[in-house]
Amino acid sequence: MIGKGKRMRILVLLGVLALSLGGVGSHLYLYYTGKGGLVDWLRGPDAADPGPMPEVRLVNAYPNLKFDLPLFYCTDHTNHAYVVEQDGRIWRFKNDPDVTEKKLFLDIVSRMDTRRRRNNEEGLLALALHPKFADNGYFFIHYSMPAAGSKNRRGVTSRFTYDFKVDSVNLATEKIIMEIDQPYGNHNGCMLLFGADGYLYSSFGDGGAANDPHGHGQNLKTLLSTILRFDINKEENGRAYAIPADNPFVGRDDACPEIWAYGLRNAWRFTIDPVTGAMWTGDVGQNSLEEIDIVVKGGNYGWNTREGTAKFRGDKTPDMIDPVAEYGRKLGVSVTGGYVYRGKKQPDLEGIYVYADYASGRIWGLKYDVANKKSLGNELLAHAAGIYISSFGEDNDRELYACGHRDGKIYRVEVVPGTAGKKADPDKEEEF
Repeated sequence: MIGKGKRMRILVLLGVLALSLGGVGSHLYLYYTGKGGLVDWLRGPDAADPGPMPEVRLVNAYPNLKFDLPLFYCTDHTNHAYVVEQDGRIWRFKNDPDVTEKKLFLDIVSRMDTRRRRNNEEGLLALALHPKFADNGYFFIHYSMPAAGSKNRRGVTSRFTYDFKVDSVNLATEKIIMEIDQPYGNHNGCMLLFGADGYLYSSFGDGGAANDPHGHGQNLKTLLSTILRFDINKEENGRAYAIPADNPFVGRDDACPEIWAYGLRNAWRFTIDPVTGAMWTGDVGQNSLEEIDIVVKGGNYGWNTREGTAKFRGDKTPDMIDPVAEYGRKLGVSVTGGYVYRGKKQPDLEGIYVYADYASGRIWGLKYDVANKKSLGNELLAHAAGIYISSFGEDNDRELYACGHRDGKIYRVEVVPGTAGKKADPDKEEEF
């Protein structure tokens, strides 16, 4: 029986329907509520059924530590972990489940003026350690700044320097790399990530409000609604960075040369798979669909003409790239992009892209043949309702972690023993 205030769902995979969406073969995964109705669908183009993926569970990785609104997790060469808190702090601690202390690594609360933060998508949003962090101590962050003086509300990408000798960061070392005006308080992005090429990639939403009122999605003259790529080891033309010569829009008068890909409503957490080199991102939808994209050089992902594979303001043009997976509103409302698992401790997850929905707590696994552009399966792995996964992260061994935004915990993602390769039990009941 269901306890008071709890919901029960009997989740059964009914079947797979092949259909054509714009000439692309697709599979439609139908989920049953146990009461006679379909609740929603989860799509993966050109899907083939490889058999069931394992169930996963979230295990508190650091039971003695807690954080306020954690948004990102990573580790460094010394196997110290870093947790970014939305209101402007970064904590550093030993990557050990028995750790009992955390040290304040960076505090920029005063610079952000969090008293004026009126939107839950603003704050300290991203962290990336320089590839030579062990030598130069450089790290990069992105944070929201309120309007002040002659400046509008904006997003700031900065570099700071960590001094290993004194184990601290002097705020005076801040070097502003880029400032981007943000007309509204939502759809700020942002993710920062160094690629194997040594360049820094960053993501920005369409500027906010709803329905892209300024038309940024298909406008190559703005840095909003994009993923950018730039060289922060050089400076040129009055910028604190240089433009890589092979960026796709270099030399075009009608485009910003920093742009790597565009037409993304609010890319929330992207990653580059070290094995295939593919860039994956979650892109938060407007009214209907959340999507997962594989991002390519110069790619146009359709917003605001399209929302996922659906028409939004117009018809699809030949240059627009469909997502590799998407899901509708009954399964969730805000996608959190994840990682392709490349660790050693969970071999049943090898090669599976793990992602989630922030609000519903559903965690999915997507297996994709990048070379042949073919989905090999897209399945529900867990339902972690109430945790509000704001981000996934990796440690030095590429083990997978998840940030519990509301409960302040960092979780380790593990396979539930005995679930790999087994068919789902149609009579299994779960309480959420």
